[in-house]
Amino acid sequence: MKLGLLTAPLPDLPLDAVADWTAESGFTTIEIACWPASSGDTRRYAGTSHIDVDGISDTEASEIVDRMNGRGLEISGLGYYPNPLHSDEEHARMVIDHLKKVIVAAGKMGVPIVNTFIGADRALTQDENFEKATRVWPEIIACADDNGVKIAIENCPMIFSNDEWPSGHNLAYNPKIWARMFDEFGETIGLNFDPSHLVWLMIDIERAILDFGERFYHFQAKDVMIDYNGLYENGTLSSGMGWQIPRLPGFGDVDWAIVFRSLYRVGYDGPIIIEHEDRDFEETEELVKRGFLIARDVLAPYCH
Repeated sequence: MKLGLLTAPLPDLPLDAVADWTAESGFTTIEIACWPASSGDTRRYAGTSHIDVDGISDTEASEIVDRMNGRGLEISGLGYYPNPLHSDEEHARMVIDHLKKVIVAAGKMGVPIVNTFIGADRALTQDENFEKATRVWPEIIACADDNGVKIAIENCPMIFSNDEWPSGHNLAYNPKIWARMFDEFGETIGLNFDPSHLVWLMIDIERAILDFGERFYHFQAKDVMIDYNGLYENGTLSSGMGWQIPRLPGFGDVDWAIVFRSLYRVGYDGPIIIEHEDRDFEETEELVKRGFLIARDVLAPYCH
């Protein structure tokens, strides 16, 4: 396993500076955030454009890979997490078109994985959203196939704020949908598995890894802390972050020994990418870096 980080929480640093610090800090892999350069996305930890994929040339793609490899870093994947099933068709078209540009860039760079969301319309049921996905996703999958790239869907329901309530912005958050998604779309689609979401969804993490580990194309390490006072006051049906709080690995309720025990049992030998969304470590660049280092020290003993 190779331990690395997602670059999204460092939007003000150029990629080379992020890569310098990542390598100097003992990481060996990096997931690079690839939102549109002028996306205007205001969601926390979204909108970072460390590679402008719009019209990227073969030479530019090769140079980026060489610069990362020269620092001892392997690119685990390109990350872009929008909503391709958005209810606004113009917005959905925009994000689909950019997602395809990210896929093309990954192909030119020889990066095997693009990480994203399958998306959802919050006003639709799961079955209605899945039917919509069967109409929207074939062109994205065809683009991935044409460029020799796999797509890894993160399993976050995206249901943390009022504009995502009640059904979230990402359909693929439970085992039933994962199985259905794999049956429908084939081997091009896998999971970018993040165990933290299963904690507050009350889904057995170990069983999920044992059942679906062969379809883990990428792994994101984030933790979540259950605030039981907030849960008492708001209940499980509350919107917003009233009781499920993103934390650095080691500061939440994920049992990382069980996670890694299960990953080794299923033979997962891919990247372990720290996804940093801990509000206690986000006010400054130095705090963000400190958070990454704390997470590194928690996870490094498991990564061999």
